Amino acid sequence: MIITPPPAATAQGHIADMYASDMSADGFVFGHTQAMAMNPEAHVAFENLIRAVVPSIGLRVYEAATLGAAREIGSTHCLLAHGRKSLRADVVDEAGLAAFADNDDSAFTAPEQAVIRYAAKLSSDANSMTDADTQALRDAGYSDRQIVDITLAAAVRNYFSRALLALAVPVDDVPGLDPAIARALAGGTPA
Repeated sequence: MIITPPPAATAQGHIADMYASDMSADGFVFGHTQAMAMNPEAHVAFENLIRAVVPSIGLRVYEAATLGAAREIGSTHCLLAHGRKSLRADVVDEAGLAAFADNDDSAFTAPEQAVIRYAAKLSSDANSMTDADTQALRDAGYSDRQIVDITLAAAVRNYFSRALLALAVPVDDVPGLDPAIARALAGGTPA
């Protein structure tokens, strides 16, 4: 990463909060946190958007959209971070997460699998999406508000993941994630 993030010793305000959150949870500041600390206002906007969409769709559906988008993009940062979050929140177990890394979504419910497919298409070929893609979410039982929030969840993952990839932010080891699962999520390469 060629950019020089704000140093922890002089961090103030939201940047200090970002760094402190990583330090208290994991004992170090992740590279992705440091990169986003370059524009704390954008990070706050990102967090606020997530807070605005999760209430209508719930954490499980949010994580399905996030993981589906991250897998399609090839974002190791987000696959590792949200893989761990999904484990901790009982969204999926270790076997299900390992299967997900191998493109097997069976650990998710049928409606969540529809979200994963939708998020993947949004992430790879949004220009070709039609009402049929939205209809698949409706057929899975999602309301208009939930469809919009699922779309926003996948789109915000694209924003964050693509920013990290474009900035060549190093991928950190994620404490508490089985190394074999981490390698699988990273596409077989060391995390």
